[in-house]
Amino acid sequence: MSGAIALFLPSLEGGGAERVFVDLANEFAKQGRRVDLVLASTRGPYLTDVSTAVRVVDLAAPRVLAALPRLVRYLRRERPAALLSGLDHANVVAVMARRLAGGSTRCVISMRSVPSEVYGRADAAGSRVLLRIVKAAYRLADAIVANSEAVASDLARLLGMPASVIRVIYNPVDLRRIEEQSREPLAHPWFAEGAPPVVLGVGSLAPLKDFATLVRAFALLRASRGCRLVILGEGPERASLAAAADRLGVAGDFLLPGFQRNPFAWMRRAAVIASSSLTEGCPNALMQALALSKPIVSTSVGGSVELLEHGRWGRLVPAESPDLMAAAIAEHLAAGSAPDTRVRAAQFSLDRIAHQYLHMLVPAERAA
Repeated sequence: MSGAIALFLPSLEGGGAERVFVDLANEFAKQGRRVDLVLASTRGPYLTDVSTAVRVVDLAAPRVLAALPRLVRYLRRERPAALLSGLDHANVVAVMARRLAGGSTRCVISMRSVPSEVYGRADAAGSRVLLRIVKAAYRLADAIVANSEAVASDLARLLGMPASVIRVIYNPVDLRRIEEQSREPLAHPWFAEGAPPVVLGVGSLAPLKDFATLVRAFALLRASRGCRLVILGEGPERASLAAAADRLGVAGDFLLPGFQRNPFAWMRRAAVIASSSLTEGCPNALMQALALSKPIVSTSVGGSVELLEHGRWGRLVPAESPDLMAAAIAEHLAAGSAPDTRVRAAQFSLDRIAHQYLHMLVPAERAA
């Protein structure tokens, strides 16, 4: 068997990319691979989820760009068979480090969001600079992975290359872990028998998630029926979301419990899972909702449309449309049932997605 597989990230702070990389690292190790999880800084809530079979390498860098020389030294010393990175800054550092280190390590970078949406909504000057760097660096990678067709086509357009050059591999879903953790106790009065139904949002409290629209939709819904809204996650929009709920008169039925290590216990007990994002690459929250066969309402953006197969597995509404989102949630609450979406989630099972990544990381084994 070939040398180690290294996965590189800035940290294990609670985001979608971090969750995916921990799941992949654990699965690679489970399959008998030597795996290094290389972090610019070893911090974040997912550290405790890393398997003991995975070696965590701490570059102890104050920020990801400062990790470049330390990653070069790691690559020269350890000579892994492949290096997989995720998130823009880490991707750039990974490509540069592999080039400076020399050797035969295969460098695979992954794109996890629709780039034109992210850069287009970011600070104009900063995003233009980063985009120029990304365009130059990404061309030096041995392979590029996108986590949805929407991401792949957008990235190909930005880089000026055929979409066929970019391999689409969706995020993995650890079906067993989600099912087991969803059954853990959740001592919260809002989920007591006979309590009003709970609409649940999950994700970073950041502008691109546009939870403000979900709060407005909830206020419209709350005016016609008893229900509650919970949004799991942490981020810069916390105060503005709380203020919006207060202004709309629904603060008493709105809860922001912060980042939850086990969101699945909340998901299992929720009546509807709602996503109001302005853009999505391959949203983990929707994949997890599919695994638990929960009714889903989502904005029709990016990879969300692909996951739900244009509405087959959940209701899709335009972004920034609180009235349509409220109506779609109301339909789900009235119906009281949803299709068995677990068959869709099974297509993204962790072992299946891990095999797809291994084919990209060690293609020589596939050809052998």
